[in-house]
Amino acid sequence: MNLYQQNHPKYFWHFADEIPEAIWKRAILQAKQVLGLTFDTAEIDDILQLVLGEGQFGTNHWQLSPMKRLYYNLKPFFPRFLIRILRQIYQPISSSGFPMGWPVEDRYVLFLWEIARQILTMTEHSSIEFTPFWPDEKRFAFVITHDIETGQGQKFVRQVADLEQSLGFRSSFNFVPERYSIDQSLVDELKKRGFEVGLHGLKHDGKLFSTKNEFERRAKLINQYLKTYDAIGFRSPLTHRHPEWMQELDIDYDLSFFDTDPFEPIPGGTMSIWPFFLGHFVELPYTLVQDYSLISVLGETTPKIWLEKVDFIEKYYGMALINSHPDYLIKKLNWNVYQEFLITIKERHGFWHALPREIAQWWRNRTNYGLSMSTASLRNGELMIDVNTPI
Repeated sequence: MNLYQQNHPKYFWHFADEIPEAIWKRAILQAKQVLGLTFDTAEIDDILQLVLGEGQFGTNHWQLSPMKRLYYNLKPFFPRFLIRILRQIYQPISSSGFPMGWPVEDRYVLFLWEIARQILTMTEHSSIEFTPFWPDEKRFAFVITHDIETGQGQKFVRQVADLEQSLGFRSSFNFVPERYSIDQSLVDELKKRGFEVGLHGLKHDGKLFSTKNEFERRAKLINQYLKTYDAIGFRSPLTHRHPEWMQELDIDYDLSFFDTDPFEPIPGGTMSIWPFFLGHFVELPYTLVQDYSLISVLGETTPKIWLEKVDFIEKYYGMALINSHPDYLIKKLNWNVYQEFLITIKERHGFWHALPREIAQWWRNRTNYGLSMSTASLRNGELMIDVNTPI
């Protein structure tokens, strides 16, 4: 099953000029060294599976170790403070040998940039037009998402929504349908206020992907809840994930993957700071470290790491997608860091703020939007991007 073929670089760039397939292949061959992969392949389908499909981490990447499976079996009996201590002890060990860059992993970004540079060189073009990454001259997309893990977190959702709305933002809130009683009046209110509602697994017990049969059983229930709440988006609890199994979900987009993260139960990353197609749905990887990891694990007291990553994302016209939790934003430090981040982003210019469903729809229909074109050009041998060039 090839889940990634729609992400060929020619579909990523959408050049206005027709580029022969032979030139694409040569450009990909020249650019692949940027990825630093140990696998010897020049086939783009293989490269995309290794990168976007995280195939570089091996065939058992999606399986939890016996120790992690034991942990999730016992986790319901652990007090929250013990869980926090265990994560703080484990994470420095797990991140020390992490084979990717963090918080910035730039190899896939530079790979795509190098392909465009090679094509300009091979075709002897000084510039070439392509479909803009985002509408209306925007330099990057900014997306806010939240996972509501407990009933206590659900009670804090309105305060989070109030803060965001006061700054002109809207976000998606992902609920767990079988862990606490979902407040339907809250769901209805959020939708009326312009927020989005999605699902965050089924039970949030770490067992969604325990076996293929168990996943299929739960996927049927998740699909029913998606219809109940008129939701089209999903994020797996604990970012446990399996690209092929997740094709069972009746979703338009997913939020379970990330560009790079050593702090998750299944560390790794897709290296992508843009949406991409994962089988029948659009994947929106989070590109900013989760709030729990930033504050409770790393001990940060400011949004500095978030903001520095946004600088990188803006440079390459990517998507800054953040995932935070009302369950943790209740704490004063977490709230202050999050509030400072939003206020600082609000003061920036040139970003497109949109809901996840809007980002997914834009990415699907990108070739159909064409009031303006962007231009890629070579200047002193370097690829440069100019937005909103009239056509």
